Amino acid sequence: MINGVVISGKGVDTDRAKRIAERFETELLQSPPKDKNAAYFLFDKTGISFINEGQEIKCDLSANLTRVTGGHLQHEILLKVAKQEAEEEKELRAVDCTAGFGTDSFILAAGGYRVDLFEHNPITATLLKDAIIRARRNAATKETAMRMNLLEGDSKELLASLSYIPDLIYLDPMYPEKKKSAESKKKLQMLHKIESPCSDEDELVKAAIALKPKKIIIKRPPEGPYLAGITPNYSVERKAVRFDCLVF
Repeated sequence: MINGVVISGKGVDTDRAKRIAERFETELLQSPPKDKNAAYFLFDKTGISFINEGQEIKCDLSANLTRVTGGHLQHEILLKVAKQEAEEEKELRAVDCTAGFGTDSFILAAGGYRVDLFEHNPITATLLKDAIIRARRNAATKETAMRMNLLEGDSKELLASLSYIPDLIYLDPMYPEKKKSAESKKKLQMLHKIESPCSDEDELVKAAIALKPKKIIIKRPPEGPYLAGITPNYSVERKAVRFDCLVF
């Protein structure tokens, strides 16, 4: 339950705040609820945050800038695993079926893909949409963010409704990673509060396979089982992650 949408300070898009309040069937507030366990959106000039039981979380795509600038992009393992070449006059297209806060989609978009991001959780989608809007207003992230398109809903249904065959489908079911910074752990814990791990992983993999993209990449923990018991064509493993690849 969302206890309200709080408007803080000047320069806030009140019309958008009202639309969010209406969507979550809650009220527009000028100050945070007194209940310390309340869950609410905080809307200020820096964007939208979600507060839950005193913890705050916000989606910020610009936090990934150091990974895609200064020659760092070429070292991103996801892009190395995704490696594809666009045909003449054709843009590579990717679908991120488990968008979350859009980090991997941002990396793919920075690498030249036009990415459709699927997110089923309305709170996460609200924060991600705000992050994309802000990124499109930022000169440093605009070009990349313009290649990101958010679609909210069930990924299986959204895959079935696509009017094109993606070059790449990316799946990253949430799983606990062992080595995290204190800040990352806090963010992950908060994210798990608002969005539980994917409960229909097998069906999602099968829906992706049915579309027959050029490649499906599934992000897994190094010792994790294959999703849906499907053996990939090959895997690329690093210390903290494994990418299972299905090629068609």
